[in-house]
Amino acid sequence: MSDEGQLDLYRAHDLVQPRAFSTPHGAMGAGAFPPIADYAYLSDCEVGALVAPSGNIEWLCPPKFDAPSVFGALLDRDAGRFRLSPADVSVPASRRYLPGTMVLETTWMTRTGWLVVYDFLAVGPWHHEEERELKHRRAPSDYEAEDCIVRIATCVQGLTDLNLECSPQFDFAQKPGQWEYTDTGYGQALATADDYHLKLLLNSSMRVGFEGRLAAARTTLRENESAFASLSWSDSRRAPQTVEEAYAWMHRTANFWREWLSQGTFPDHRWRSYLERSAMALKGMSYAPTGAVIAAPTTSLPREPGGERNWDSRYVFLRDAGFTLWALYSLDFDWEADDFFYFLADRADADGTLHNIYGVMGDGELAERTLPHLSGYDGARPVRTGNAAYEYVQHDVWGAVLEAAYLHASSRDKLPERVWPIVRRRVEQAAENWGEPDRGIWALRGDPQHYTSSKVMCWAACDRGARLAELREQMDLAERWQATANEIREDVLAKALDDRGVFTMYYGTSDLDASALLLPLLRFLPPDDYRIRNTVFAIADELVENGIVLRHQPHSGRPLHEVAGGEAFIACSFWLVSAYAQIGEHERARALCERMLAHASPLGLYAELLDPYSGRHLGNFPNAFTHLAQINAVLHVIQIDQLQQTSRVSSPHAF
Repeated sequence: MSDEGQLDLYRAHDLVQPRAFSTPHGAMGAGAFPPIADYAYLSDCEVGALVAPSGNIEWLCPPKFDAPSVFGALLDRDAGRFRLSPADVSVPASRRYLPGTMVLETTWMTRTGWLVVYDFLAVGPWHHEEERELKHRRAPSDYEAEDCIVRIATCVQGLTDLNLECSPQFDFAQKPGQWEYTDTGYGQALATADDYHLKLLLNSSMRVGFEGRLAAARTTLRENESAFASLSWSDSRRAPQTVEEAYAWMHRTANFWREWLSQGTFPDHRWRSYLERSAMALKGMSYAPTGAVIAAPTTSLPREPGGERNWDSRYVFLRDAGFTLWALYSLDFDWEADDFFYFLADRADADGTLHNIYGVMGDGELAERTLPHLSGYDGARPVRTGNAAYEYVQHDVWGAVLEAAYLHASSRDKLPERVWPIVRRRVEQAAENWGEPDRGIWALRGDPQHYTSSKVMCWAACDRGARLAELREQMDLAERWQATANEIREDVLAKALDDRGVFTMYYGTSDLDASALLLPLLRFLPPDDYRIRNTVFAIADELVENGIVLRHQPHSGRPLHEVAGGEAFIACSFWLVSAYAQIGEHERARALCERMLAHASPLGLYAELLDPYSGRHLGNFPNAFTHLAQINAVLHVIQIDQLQQTSRVSSPHAF
């Protein structure tokens, strides 16, 4: 209102300008970073892409998850992007995945009409009938990645101006892209970089022109008119050539995801959709040629806003192995579980050593380096590629491999012959080394300690090894390994408990660690043992901040509200759900599970951490460890609900 009480039209006009608004994350202008949870994730089971709400593809690393990026705006606004969206709108009306798929549908409302955009990483039928696909080490399925990202825009009402902008920056933006036409028309262009092997082929029904490093196009779509753009990187450079063909590729990709999802078994429960989206996220983080399942498709998304704890998670972490197999076998995705297990078997069989982290092709040398030319997500530096933790000694890897072997054998009541030597070698390593300090389940970058979680995983290695030896009727080995398991358990019970009967982080400290919540899931002690119950309640009392479980208590000297987000691993809260379920605290389990499900991103995904105060997602995204813990927790609570409906339903399986 003006001073005279009349509506001030000039000021009213100002209010609808973008500069007049603010958000908890700051102004969302062209240079602002969207909240991590607002990204959509696309996958073809070989590469992953992150799509911002603005329509920008801001992360893509072809031809495999752990390759250098070609679109890296996620980590620097000038590091490459690919946008197909209305010319004058940056905020969509809605976004969703087409049900049962990883096809993203974004709906836009403009001043003159409505536009729908579909984005997907294309999956098609198996092509290599005449020659072998050399990167494939597992038995091929009926489908394979097309090595092509496709975008389709359709005006569904009125008319809309459509913009295309594609600016690839190769090798983490160290090599700028250069465009050239491939024929006499304007619909196809090739992006290359000096002395770089990867080439990107852009196909579009729009007329493309070049503005320096940018390939751009603009057209007006009227009702029922469509346009498409695709970007491919394979040697064959398969790509749709028309809008009709692009839609056919979309339907084929959607059918792939729906057919895959229908092979799983999901309980008929109100939380079924969460399980389905987590299962698709895990499938979308699997590298089909080798069976590897990565921890996350991104690097250097910060654990603390603007902080330095930024790591590369685009690798296979053996810590996740048992959880991965448990989740996949529990949902009846046996093919993926078996492929992942044989990826682990390949690594364990390669030589006498076993790293805790591997690349998707099985490489164990992951030298860490920083990329100082990148500004980092929202200023969080340094940006890292590679992961120095591959050199760390982590004793939990032996338990992870043996838990995986045990779950694999339990799914078929036998252990494949080629796996038995691997089992023997890893059990013997656990038996020989369990008494030594290590870096623990979290690969902490301090002095090695006698971490409780590592001792328990060594116990699991010997205990599961003994059970597998019994399955093979090698009773001498079974007795010896079980004796070692008993020795480890007695050592843990003597040295890892405080005077309250609570398991601590490592020997000689009073600090707690949320990884102790895994003890009832691993059956280290019965769930009703007073020491298990005391530990669960102590963690719930002392490591919960604003309803979110911290990994452990921070000791940085900074106020808790500044550092708690960096320790609030979402998996830990889901572990507490499962632990509550195990010890019979069913109402607490259900209430916490509902709280954590409410923290899912708008598209049902989870990052690595969660700020307990703002609810902001932090760390690499989406995160497999979180989704694995979520599946475990949700299945536990669903089984509680089923048990309350009928006493004939069996109790939950142990992890």
